[in-house]
Formats: sequence, C-alpha cells, structure tokens
Amino acid sequence: MCGIAGLIAKTDSTERFAGLLPRLEAEIAHRGPDDRGVHISRDGRAGLVHTRLSILDLTPAGHQPMFALNDRYAIVFNGEIYNFRALAASLVAKGCSLRSHSDTEVILLLYHLLGADCVRELRGMFAFAIWDDLEKTCFIARDPLGIKPLYYHHDSAGTLSFASELRALRATGLAGAELDADAVAAFFQHGSVPEPRTLLRDVQCLEAGHWLRWSDGVVKSQSYWTLPIGGTSDPARADSLASNEDTAAVRAAMLDSVQHHFVSDVPVGLFLSGGIDSTALLALSRTLGHDQLKTYSISFDEADFNEGDVARRTAEHFGSIHLDSRLTGPDARGLFDRFLRRLDQPSVDGFNTFAVSHVAHAHGAKVVLSGLGGDELFGSYPSFRRVPSMIRLARRVGPLRPVAAGALRNLSGSSRAGRFGDFLSENPTVDAAMSALRGIFSRRDAVALARHFAPGSEPADLPRAADPADLRDAVSAHELSHYMRNQLLRDSDVASMAWGLELRVPLVDRALIEVLARVPAERRLRADKAMLIEAVPEIPAWVTQAPKRGFTFPFEKWFREDWHGLFADTLKPIAGVRPVSWYQRWSLFVFRSWLER
Repeated sequence: MCGIAGLIAKTDSTERFAGLLPRLEAEIAHRGPDDRGVHISRDGRAGLVHTRLSILDLTPAGHQPMFALNDRYAIVFNGEIYNFRALAASLVAKGCSLRSHSDTEVILLLYHLLGADCVRELRGMFAFAIWDDLEKTCFIARDPLGIKPLYYHHDSAGTLSFASELRALRATGLAGAELDADAVAAFFQHGSVPEPRTLLRDVQCLEAGHWLRWSDGVVKSQSYWTLPIGGTSDPARADSLASNEDTAAVRAAMLDSVQHHFVSDVPVGLFLSGGIDSTALLALSRTLGHDQLKTYSISFDEADFNEGDVARRTAEHFGSIHLDSRLTGPDARGLFDRFLRRLDQPSVDGFNTFAVSHVAHAHGAKVVLSGLGGDELFGSYPSFRRVPSMIRLARRVGPLRPVAAGALRNLSGSSRAGRFGDFLSENPTVDAAMSALRGIFSRRDAVALARHFAPGSEPADLPRAADPADLRDAVSAHELSHYMRNQLLRDSDVASMAWGLELRVPLVDRALIEVLARVPAERRLRADKAMLIEAVPEIPAWVTQAPKRGFTFPFEKWFREDWHGLFADTLKPIAGVRPVSWYQRWSLFVFRSWLER
C-alpha cells in the first residue's frame, strides 16, 4: 500500500515537473512512510512519484518507481497483488527474469506481454501507472471493485496529472478549485460523491474496473470488468450453483480469499467488532492456521454502542491477541481534528475506521483485515427488506403518487418525509428508493445547498439505472457499487492510510464475488446472513444471535455533552435549508471544513 502521483505531457516539461513533483510527493507522504522516489523520463515528458509502505519485498529491490526492459517501462503502484507468486512462476516458465520478490515487477512484465489485458490476471487491490518510454504512452488501471482510488485531471494542453488522493491535485494547483455543482448536490443528498465525479469540476475518479491510456495528449478509458450481480437479464443463470452445493462452494471461496489476503512479508492483523463479518474472518483465519493473530477493536462507555465485551469474548474463543481501546467523547474530540485534516473529500462516514486504524497503528501494525463487504453481499442491511416493499407500495399507489409526494414534501422539519416525497415523484426504482432510505437531505434541499456553495451552475439530476429482474439482487448491486464503493471503500482507504496502515478486505474479492454471483438471490440474501453463517459454522452463537448494531459511534451524545458546541453553527439555516438531524449537521460541518482547507 502506497501513494502514487504523476504528470504526463506532450512536450519536454522537465523544469515544470521538477517544481511540481516534490509538492505532489509531500501531499501523499503519509501514505508511504518507509521510502519514496521521484522519476522524470529522459525526454521530460513523464514524471512519476511514489511513497512506499513496505509490505512485500522489504529490500531496496522493491523501490519505486520501478523499471523494466532496459528502462523502457517505469511503474508506480499502490496496492497488493495477492496471486503475484503464481503469476511470477508463470512468467519465469515463459523465460522472463525477475530481479525482485515484489508484485510490482510482476505487473510490469505482464504489461509487456499482455498490454491492457494484464489487469485481467491480477487478483488484488490496485491503482497503478506505467510509462512506456518507447511508445510514449501512459497506462493507468484500477482494481475491479474500486478498493484503491485514483484521481486524474486532463487539461486542454493534453497534460495528464494523477494522484492517489484528490488533495494532491488540489493543493498543487494542477486542477482548478471550481466545484462541481452536480457532485455537491450528490454529496448533500447521499453523503458521498458517486464516481467518476469528484467535488472538483476538473478532476475525475478513474472508475472501478477501468483502465485509461494516454497517448499524444489524448486519453481513452475502457471497462475491463463489471459486477456480476444485479444485471438486467433473467436472474436464472446457466452456471447457478445447486442448493446442495452452494454452501460448500461459498466456504471454499471464502477460505481461498482469506488465505490470499495473508500474503505479506509483515504480520497481518484484524479489525474485530462484535459482528458476524469480522468474526467470520477470524474463524477462517484460525482454520487456515493463522494462530496468534492480533485483533483490534474500540469500546465505549455508552452501552448501546459498545461491542467491546463481545469482541473480547470472541478473541478469547479463537485465541487471538486482542487489543482494545476505550474511546470517550473527549478523546474522540481530539482525534476528530486530525480526521478533518486528513479528509480527502467530505463524507458522513470514515471517522470510525480512522479511530480503529489509530489503535492498530499505535500497536505497530502495518496490515489489517476488515470485514467490510459482508452486509452488501449477504443481505443484512434494512434496505434489503425495505426497498422492495417501497417499490411494491409505490406501484400499487400508481396515479396517486404525485399527490402523496407533494404532501410529504410540504411537511416542515422532516427531511425523511421530503426524501420519500422525492421517491414518490419519480418512477419507483431501486436507485430512487435508496436515495430516500439512505439519503441525508431531500433533493430540493441538496440542490439549494449546491447552488449556495457552487453558484453559477445548475445541478442536474443524476441518471437512474434500470432495475434487474430480481429486486434483491438489485439492492445488493446498488449497495456494492454505490454505498460501499463511493463511501465505505473510499473512506477506509483515506482513514487507514492517514496512519500508514494497509487495510485489506477479503470479502471484497473478485474471485469470491464471482462465486457468490452464482448463488441465486433467494439463497444468498436470506435473512440474518444465513448463507454466511452456514458457510462459517464456527461463528459462536453469542455473535450470530446478537442484534445487529453496525460499527457506529455515539455521535449524538457526543454532540450534546462532550464536543462543546463544535457544531453550533450548523443549526443556522443555509440557503433556506435548516439542518435537523445530527448527520445533516455533520455533513455541513465536514463540507465547510474541507472548503476552508
């Protein structure tokens, strides 16, 4: 896990790059505290930056930018390729010679042999850029699920600039500061910005499962993988697993993923809550022989939020070395200031991962596993029940929807009513229902706030996707490609890397998801994560039978009692919008804090 950045130009830009590259390096230095490197090509058309968190091949041979084939190729790479050893063996069998024991060199040689198709061979999380000094092209790629971020700006002169974090392009002035009104409205409506948009009008996020090629000032982007869940075709797949074989297949795929995610030259730890997902990872890790695993958790004085006792009991059951930190309101307030300084884009989430990453970092960890992805894949969010019900009800209401929508929108002081009014005012799709269910502000209020913060442009409605035949699969796909990708994964990357910590997500694995996609929705998405529990029967009853809480913090109490008016200004109306809930106040506060930086 590292930080990468770069500049690619049509003409010799050595002098300009020499001034900009050190500034880019400084902005991503926290992502790679172990090593750093800067390279400008001989012709001055390419400049690459890398800051390294050493996980694989801890020797100088793993230094980046890395070169291959008499310096024809130069790469900067952020992430981990879990199947790199098998790929390396295949390359050696084909006559290739490797100078290191790193996954970075494997990517370079695969690109030489396969070109853009090299990404189809890679199992892991990644964002990388390869400069070809012979062809004068730059190839950039991002992993299938969007675990690792990559932001880029392509200007009118054809120059391409890119970085692991938006802040690097923003702070160095490589991209303009003008806000994207559509993105601002989306943030206030949903709590995050959907890719490929960012809050800056001139910067895009390379979409998950896409690559981009720059050649002579022109960029071309292409998808190489699509989520195999939630398609618009008939859900009865020809390769569906039979009911008497799906549990064994899912268990085998989960064991395989967990084993791959332990590929490391440094110890691997685990974030452990009181929930099913992280407990499943701990159980599978123990089954695979990873004893004496260090587990990390956060506990609270507030009983309704505290899972520390359950996590401790689970750790004792599986024999892990458990490290728990008690987080009080005043302690969280001190940590919150640092969180705000590290925010790459504002979010209504992320502080929880930031806090537990601090715990792991304080105990010397460099790599941790997280159970992120289990709720989206095994159907435990309330959305899996509520969204289909909402759509069925809206269809029954039929022509009365506009009347009901108007009545709900006119209810003063109720953001939820306004959001459900939005839902009833348009075709009842999963996209629309999720906006109502997960939303922050109503569409009307979000647009008003966007006009206030990004004047001069009118926010447009984002397109709604067509629903697949199975609404349960549609909700799963939406959770995976919207909430998980645009918020959870993005926040987890920034929050963990702020502490120089690599966070791995074994449940967000392409090979595992391709197996799960073969399990029909009525079995995969059964209530209470029945599919997951059957696949990992080692999970104790005190975990499986406990009410679902989620990894949430007692923010409302902290606002009232411990954070001493920090959010007081968010009670004032802005552009005619009066924030009511704590999460509305949070979204306004973090957005304004981001703007001020």
